[in-house]
Order: sequence, then structure tokens, then C-alpha cells
Amino acid sequence: MEPGTHDEFGPYDVLVVGGSGVDTVVRVDSLPVPLADSVGVPPIREWAGHTGGNVALGCRALGLRSALLDFVGEDWTGALVRERLAKGDVEFHALLSPAGTRRAVNFVDATGRRMSFYDGRDPSDLRMPRDFYLPRLRRARHVHLSITNFCRFLFDDIAGLGLPVSTDLHDWDGLSDHHREFALRSDLVFLSAAGAGERIASVMREILREGRAEAVVATAGAGGSYLLSRESGSTPRPVPAVRPPAPVVDSNGAGDAYVSGFLYGRLAGRDLEECARLGAVAGAHACTAEGNTDLIDAGELIA
Repeated sequence: MEPGTHDEFGPYDVLVVGGSGVDTVVRVDSLPVPLADSVGVPPIREWAGHTGGNVALGCRALGLRSALLDFVGEDWTGALVRERLAKGDVEFHALLSPAGTRRAVNFVDATGRRMSFYDGRDPSDLRMPRDFYLPRLRRARHVHLSITNFCRFLFDDIAGLGLPVSTDLHDWDGLSDHHREFALRSDLVFLSAAGAGERIASVMREILREGRAEAVVATAGAGGSYLLSRESGSTPRPVPAVRPPAPVVDSNGAGDAYVSGFLYGRLAGRDLEECARLGAVAGAHACTAEGNTDLIDAGELIA
């Protein structure tokens, strides 16, 4: 089935698991913020999304049939998540979280850079029931796992079904044990170059050497991104950044949009370098609006 084809009983192009929540966005003049008792800022806004929600919304905006499985609370923030996903035409299957809906507070400066405080409130023993996710895995062409802890327990079933899986390690430094299983058991691995700094190339090589990934992509914001695959040798290849079509407003969700653009290309059978270019276009476009409110569509992406 071609990407984006709708069929009530057909597959999901991309099934995203975990990673929904609400961002509280505080706009500041610069980062780091000044040390002061109080600082006047523009109106503080809330946006539903987080990494999993953003990827599902980005894929759907590109015409892919996407669905999200996650835990949310019976709270006003959970209602925001449900409303945003419904508005974006993303199929959302939710379980009730005893800890409530995940939240983050993001400081965003005048250039669109951000600093995020994520509450990671899920209890360590939280698990998604097999009878909830397994029937939906069987309908998926591709699975994207957020690095929320309960998602790691889906890897065995994903492997058993022979499904390709991607993940985003965000600012992994290459050392934290929490991320390692996601890094080594995924077919496509995305991460930010910021976490490992000068060691990013060696971290990318380690993921390929020790894990199953066919490709690792490190995003570097305005510096573009880097692609390393099993066919490309040992040196990550630079992928130039794309000039945003309008002034940069907010980098929240840009990495998630990059993932969506990349997956769109991969599901359409494009090679890895072309997928990375599509990701760069989608990521640049996402920076031109607050939150995830202006996601690129397939026509704009290809053009």
C-alpha cells in the first residue's frame, strides 16, 4: 500500500508509541536566563505535542496514516493532547496514566533556541499491556518508539513481527544506560549532536557497530545534520541545513519534524541521503511557527 492510502482495515504507515505531553513555552530574551527574583516575559503558552505526538502529527501532515499509542492523565493537559491529535487527524489510542499527563517547561530565546525541563513523571513500573499494543503493531508498516521507559518492553514483539523500528535518542551523550537499548535495537536511530559534542562521530559509529541500525542521523540545528550508514564508511556525511522559508520563531519540534520528513522519504523508497534532505526541509519549516502549529505537507516538502 502506498504511503498515505486510507483503508479502515489497512495498515498504519507509522505507528508511534509513547512521548505525548504538553509544553509550557516561556519566551525569554536570551539563554541562559538571568538570575533574578522575577523576569517579565511575553504571554506564556501551552502546546500539546512532545516528541511522540509531534512525530505522529508531522507524519500525518505529510499524508501518511499515523497513529499514536500512549498513556495520558485524566486532566486538562491530557485533554489538550487529545484535542491537538484529533485536530491533526492522528488516530490516538490512550491508556490512563496514574501519574497524569507528561509536561515540560521550555525557555525559548529570541533566535528560537530552547532549553527544556521535562518532568518524566511516569512510574518506573509502568507497562503497556500486550493485548493493547500487539493488534496495532500487526497493522503497522513502521514503528517509531519514543524513549519513555515502557516502550523498551515492546522491542521483542516488534522484532518477532519483523517490523522496522526507529527511535530518537535526543541529546544522548553515548553513556547513559537508559538510551542504550533503544540505540542498539532500532533500525533507524536519530539523535542530537549536542549531547555528545565532539564525540558524536564515535557515538554514531558505536551504534552501528554494536547494534542493528542501518543508519544513524545526528541533527545539529542550523549546522545541518550528519548521516552514517553501513554503506557509507566510517565518517558521517554532512547534510546541509535548509534555509527556513520564514524567520525562525521556535525550534521546539524541529527535530521531530526532521524525523517525520525522513520517514516519509523512507516509506516512499527513497535512499538515505534523500531522506535526510527531506528531513532537513521539514525541520526548517517547523521552526517558522510556535509549537507544532505549521507542519509541512507533502507537496511543499517535495517542492
